[in-house]
Amino acid sequence: MSSNAPRQPVRDLRFFLTVPHACSYLPGREATTLFLDPQESPGQGVYDTLALLGFRRSGRHLYRPHCEGCSACISVRIPVADFTPSRSQRRLAKRNADLSLHLRPAIYDPEHYALYAHYIRTRHADGDMYPPSHEQYRTFLTLDQEYARLLEFRLDGRLVAVTAFDQLEHGLSAIYTFFDPDPAFERRSLGTFAVLTLVAQAHRRGLPHLYLGYWIRECRKMAYKQAFQPLEMLDGRHWRRLIAP
Repeated sequence: MSSNAPRQPVRDLRFFLTVPHACSYLPGREATTLFLDPQESPGQGVYDTLALLGFRRSGRHLYRPHCEGCSACISVRIPVADFTPSRSQRRLAKRNADLSLHLRPAIYDPEHYALYAHYIRTRHADGDMYPPSHEQYRTFLTLDQEYARLLEFRLDGRLVAVTAFDQLEHGLSAIYTFFDPDPAFERRSLGTFAVLTLVAQAHRRGLPHLYLGYWIRECRKMAYKQAFQPLEMLDGRHWRRLIAP
């Protein structure tokens, strides 16, 4: 889906800063977030422009970290044409070949919410998304926009994972993935498989990039993003290759 919507100059948009709050990723640090004015509709043209500048979407909000004295959050993306899966990623793709994929609009679904709530309670009971609620889910992962989509992963009809993503003019943007935390599915590494699937989806649609959000060197939970090579990072206003350690 290619957008013909005019790109609104960034200087014509209004932004707001949050008050400093506890950082969700680095203990003992404070974070500040730059938000697009909620009165501005996150339409395709505006979104396309801001995504290139490192903005992400959460519900109706487009945002970017804006922390004084800290630049730990780095926007990263996979250049789809250059991506080559590793041996372990190829094995993982074969292991999940029995899953069926179903593309859905980003609207509320009780089955999706039940899996999301189970995932948060099991995997993230120590995080700021706990406890889960219907309202939290709706404001985070549902949006009545053409570019917002949910991709279901099913095993013999059973819902085992859902990944939320957006289709931009210049790539797909991975928003969030939740999956069945049952130990029986552990070897499937459904989070990693979701990323591999989105790379394949971007390639199929002729889109050059898959945006993976933010990567923090010191954050263990984000280390998985380095497994997708090559990886590009936003350095100021320019994207360049991130050298693998």
